[in-house]
Amino acid sequence: MYSLLDVFVIGIGPSSSHTVGPWEAARTFAEDLRRVGCLEAVAHVRVSLFGSLALTGAGHGTDRAVVMGLSGAFPDRIEPDDVERRWEAVRKTGRLSLLGVREIAFAPADILFVTTRRHPAHSNALQFEACGSDGAVLREATFLSVGGGTVIREGGTTARGAGRPVPPFPYASAGELVALADGCGGRIADIALANEVAWHGEDAARGHLDAVIRAMFACIDRGLERGGVLPGGLGVQRRAAELYRRVRAASPGHPSTHDVLGLVSAYAMAVNEENAAGGRVVRAPTNGSAGTVPAVLRYYRDHLGGGHAGMTRFLLTASAVCDLFRRNASISGAEMGCQGEIGVASAMAAAGLAAALGGTNRQVENAAEIALEHHLGLTCDPVGGLVQIPCIERNAMGAVKAIAATTLALHGTGEHRVSLDAAVETMRQTGRDMSDRYKETSLGGLAVNVINC
Repeated sequence: MYSLLDVFVIGIGPSSSHTVGPWEAARTFAEDLRRVGCLEAVAHVRVSLFGSLALTGAGHGTDRAVVMGLSGAFPDRIEPDDVERRWEAVRKTGRLSLLGVREIAFAPADILFVTTRRHPAHSNALQFEACGSDGAVLREATFLSVGGGTVIREGGTTARGAGRPVPPFPYASAGELVALADGCGGRIADIALANEVAWHGEDAARGHLDAVIRAMFACIDRGLERGGVLPGGLGVQRRAAELYRRVRAASPGHPSTHDVLGLVSAYAMAVNEENAAGGRVVRAPTNGSAGTVPAVLRYYRDHLGGGHAGMTRFLLTASAVCDLFRRNASISGAEMGCQGEIGVASAMAAAGLAAALGGTNRQVENAAEIALEHHLGLTCDPVGGLVQIPCIERNAMGAVKAIAATTLALHGTGEHRVSLDAAVETMRQTGRDMSDRYKETSLGGLAVNVINC
């Protein structure tokens, strides 16, 4: 089971699977070299990227992430501006300090983008080779970036949850989760919190929730203040700040429903513009879909008068819903297309909002299902391999759909024909059947029909 601490992770942009995952893989490989005692013998490291990492990794900063990981930096601790500075130093000197203690020869050309073949293990694979001064390979390893910043070794499993006690309320499906909550006379958020307390203690769980809320709103605030052109060469102009200013000017007192949706869109776009610029964001559940949940959470606080208790209930519920997707399908755009990113984020936000507004457990599940159902089949086709077009606007649409899904669910009885479990399985099957051209490779869809200049 995935914990709240695995779902909402504070880091930097632009991509969880293409930036944070490779970063973690590289740092783990470097730590392995130290652990087995061969770090001091390493003279050179080669890295090969496969699948969508090779096809769109340049636009997602995968090469920079690998360098940061090999150097021992942590994505949740480093200042975003330091990433470019360190990258430029490696590019200019041709040298890299492994874990900050062993200097080796290394250049950007040592990161190979293998576009001619797909790695048999996964659509996002990285292969590392550490060589001695004679060129002999001292150690090698292959990692798979499976979505949301999570990496596993080829042939292995994720280390998430290793050593944790058995949770007091285990579940494997939405049906089981709802039955557990109803049986205890409580809410889905209560089940999620009880499990978190068993794993991490109440202070750590609530402390993480508070940190996530602060980081989400700080990211929105930064994005609403900044203009200019996003990096990457597409010439995409930041729009969130101007949209926010215009909507506020149009409704200076109490904004109309139409204008509130404009503000929600500005909140979501603000986050993803920050993400596209390599700023600090909260994965929710991925970097590319990081704006949807914070936008709806901000809507709950600023436009519905929601308080801290409701916001924690929102995030606990969203986390439990995300766990269902990660275990029963995937949140990786390279496996599911964008239905696995924006679709999941919208379902998380809808469930969270329904819970915060006092919905029953069945209404919460229904809200998540409605939001997901109307993202099924959504492709991932980033223009130029960048998380800008259509990713930024998609977060706004995911947030608006989440609010609509919540409205439908809360005005219903909770009874519905399509279960969340059925929708999750449908997403999994759709992702399996979807052509790789539409799964984060930039080989189809808008990526080939929009002029990239």
